[in-house]
Amino acid sequence: MRVSRRTVADVRRWLRTFEGHVRAVDFASARTMFAEDVVAFGTYATVVAGRRALERRQWARIWPGIRRFAFRLGDLRCLGGPHGVCVVVPWTSRGVRGDGATFSRPGRATLFLVPRSGGWIALHSHFSLAPARRTRADAARRPSRTRR
Repeated sequence: MRVSRRTVADVRRWLRTFEGHVRAVDFASARTMFAEDVVAFGTYATVVAGRRALERRQWARIWPGIRRFAFRLGDLRCLGGPHGVCVVVPWTSRGVRGDGATFSRPGRATLFLVPRSGGWIALHSHFSLAPARRTRADAARRPSRTRR
C-alpha cells in the first residue's frame, strides 16, 4: 500500500525527534513516543513488552555508550496507510570503547507506528546492528561447503 507524502513527512519528523532523544540519552522524552504496551527487541533485548522494560533492557544498555546516532533518511522505506505504517530505516552511530576511542556502529530499524492524539506512536520496534560486511579475504578463509 502506498504511503502518502504527508505520512512520510510525519515519519521523518518522528525519526528526527527520536534520534535527538537517543543522542541526548533522554529516556523520558523518548518514552512518550512509544505505546505503554510496546513490544520490541534489539541487540540486547530478546523480546520485551512495555516501555519501562524496553528502556531498562535495551535503551539504557546502548544509548550511554554511543555517539552521533543518526537515521539514514535517504534510505527510509514506509509501508502501510493512514492507520499504521511499517518503517524500515538504516542508521549509523559511533560506539565508544573504554579508552574513549570510537568505532563505526551501523544498524537497521523496523518500527510500526500508529496515529494517536494527533501524532504517531510506536507499537513495535526492532533495532539491531547491521550484519558485518564480508571481504574477499573473509570468503577465502571460510571453508567451502560441498553439496551432496
